[in-house]
Amino acid sequence: MNARDPHSAHPTRNAPLPDVPHVITVGLPHLTAGFDLAARLDLTTHLKVHGPLAPVTGEHLASLAEDVSLQGRGGAGFPFARKLRAVAEASARRGALPVVVVNASEGEPACRKDTVLLNRAPHLVLDGALLAAEALGARTLYVAVTRDSTEASVRDAFAERGLSDRRLRNRGIRALVLRTPERMVTGEASAVIRAANGGPALPAGRRERAAESGVAGAPTLLSNAETYAQLAVAARLGPQRYSRTGLPDEPGTVLLTLSGAVPQPLVLEVPSGVPLGHVLQLAGAPPVPQGVLTGGYHGSWIDAYAAHDAAVSRASLAAFGGALGAGALLPIGQETCPLGESLRVANWLAAETAGQCGPCKLGLPAAAGSLSDVLDGGGQAALERLRETTRAARGRGACKHPDGSVRFLLSTLNAFTDDLAAHVLGGGCGRPTTGVLPLPGPAARSSASGRGVPSGEKLAVDWTLCQGHGLCADVVPELIRLGNDGYPALADAAVPLHLRARAQRAVRRCPALALRVESAPAERPAAPARRALDRRRG
Repeated sequence: MNARDPHSAHPTRNAPLPDVPHVITVGLPHLTAGFDLAARLDLTTHLKVHGPLAPVTGEHLASLAEDVSLQGRGGAGFPFARKLRAVAEASARRGALPVVVVNASEGEPACRKDTVLLNRAPHLVLDGALLAAEALGARTLYVAVTRDSTEASVRDAFAERGLSDRRLRNRGIRALVLRTPERMVTGEASAVIRAANGGPALPAGRRERAAESGVAGAPTLLSNAETYAQLAVAARLGPQRYSRTGLPDEPGTVLLTLSGAVPQPLVLEVPSGVPLGHVLQLAGAPPVPQGVLTGGYHGSWIDAYAAHDAAVSRASLAAFGGALGAGALLPIGQETCPLGESLRVANWLAAETAGQCGPCKLGLPAAAGSLSDVLDGGGQAALERLRETTRAARGRGACKHPDGSVRFLLSTLNAFTDDLAAHVLGGGCGRPTTGVLPLPGPAARSSASGRGVPSGEKLAVDWTLCQGHGLCADVVPELIRLGNDGYPALADAAVPLHLRARAQRAVRRCPALALRVESAPAERPAAPARRALDRRRG
């Protein structure tokens, strides 16, 4: 195991993850090979570590992906061989040159594995993407990224390979960096394609297969950064050597991002099938976590018993009610309120809606508001409203954001039944919300582009002036809903940059001058949590 002791640092709460967390490798490294030699593998170092890579035909590449059961590592888990063949068939049928897209648009606060790959091993990702491009006869490659550091690393990698974004007649491939805002919905496939076509990085209203019509209407192979890196590893090792690692049904390694109740955020490369409990122990998670969020903020909670028995694989986690998703794992300890932690995330998910579909734009804030009502003593009626609003939002959006958000909310209710009963039937669970799940903060804003999510501001109401007109909720329903009494209820979340203009418009529309925008105070752990941290530091 290549690791620094994760217990040497104390947990950092309420802080966004760094672009490149510390990396731990369990077993023989595949994707992280050479990380002990350099902070970033340039082309020369990359070739020394991994060796050259010979081109192959499209069918050979599809057979290789099939032999190693390569599935997309961005969350959906779609078989890569089927994507590759679909693009090849569409290209041949239409006589159109295909396009290859690397999707590293990593806008979820709990995910950093693709950022780590492109910041530290960009050429491994490019190996897989260029291998696919050559096999398909593609002449254009896009790499979609969300962060300054990742963009710089990819541009350096292009320069080291002599790749250019200019069109070159009869030779070479055109390689472009596509910068997308750091938002939850910008990593959705149609949002990336829409951005590549010059539109906003938001999901398209009409679903269309990228393999048939993607970038500029051409057949497009779009897959996750880790997927292309795994393809490059498999091409070098061959199916037999690649399959010696991990499970027979899910061979190879998996990249995971660990955050939450751990001393420091980590990215781990582990063989599939490793016990989840072992991974959590390596990361320094609580010995008996209150729960573990699997698959990130579109994933599902599992309890401590499931976390002890489950293994790191799609099949095993699904059997215990969890999800591998994009590889994010977030344990929480016994000291925090799990419903309060989930409410923070639910408010953020509601603000992340693209604002294009009513069930998402209105339904997710309503669901977050209903969960808030449950915590505030709304009883069984508030719980029933929460279940009703989640049912109404599911399956009715242009993208998977409402479905993923509903999955997260419903798993919260199913995983923490004792806490739910304490809030619904009693006076609450008695624990503070320490804010252990990472969300973007003002420091996460992109210094170069200004595309970061949070504005560092919050909406506030002067209740001595508010008369319950309700106009504000019409302007920015993602952040304001009307309570049963007709007065506004504000989401306990910072105003995202993409909603800042509408928040200011809501302030201007308030006839009673009761609504204002003010600086959001930095979150701090509640007093009991701070005392616990102080004791650990002592």
